[in-house]
Amino acid sequence: MKDFFSLAKDSQNFFLVAGPCVVENEAVVMSTAAEIQKICQSLAIPLLFKSSYRKANRSRLDSFTGIGDEKALKILAKVRSELDLPVITDVHLPDECAMAAEYVDALQIPAFLCRQTDLLEAAAKTGKIVNIKKGQFLAASGMQHAANKVVESGNPKLWLTERGTTFGYQDLVVDFRAIPEMQTYGHPVVLDVTHSLQRPNQSSGVTGGQPQLIETIAKAGIAVGVDGLFMETHPDPANALSDGANMLALDKLEALLKKLVKIKASL
Repeated sequence: MKDFFSLAKDSQNFFLVAGPCVVENEAVVMSTAAEIQKICQSLAIPLLFKSSYRKANRSRLDSFTGIGDEKALKILAKVRSELDLPVITDVHLPDECAMAAEYVDALQIPAFLCRQTDLLEAAAKTGKIVNIKKGQFLAASGMQHAANKVVESGNPKLWLTERGTTFGYQDLVVDFRAIPEMQTYGHPVVLDVTHSLQRPNQSSGVTGGQPQLIETIAKAGIAVGVDGLFMETHPDPANALSDGANMLALDKLEALLKKLVKIKASL
């Protein structure tokens, strides 16, 4: 399998990070990965399959967190081996990094943890691609320091991801100025389309979302010149076990990507 960092960098197209929010079971992961792969191959979009083996940042104690670390990681490894598809997953603590790195090609630092020095160092030292999500509480300028922690730990393979900025108590807004600003730091920049449309801190303890605006945000990101897009997608978002309120229905992915490819080609 060719190194995805080089593949994405050399592509004339944007790259895509996509998949279900969390590993629910093998059937959902494998079928979703195969369908996204088929679509992306037809459109010449480099694909990095995403699904978290565990979700640590949950609103309530009874929220779904995963099916077990080892079981979920082995499913992600099966995506790599059977579909020849690179994979990324979240990590939350320094001691998770080496463990997860045995199964995946890239490690993702959740937005709330983007300033955690020991986590960034541990992720960097695995030699895997490190995707750092910009904290909802940070200006774009703050991400230069997060990126430097990874580079100074010996790993130049990293991306920075815009995923919306806190706007009041229960909403996010995408400041598209952050994309070109973060690109000046010398690293590819990704736009997390679906998490940017979350409605956090709902009184129910279940995060809301605005999936009807996924196309709007994605189109704007490509027009601004983002290097990659992040979109969580699921065959049945209404019954997804995590982040269903803001995920893209899998059957809508191909039509959207075709539009985005046309926008990219026009730039």
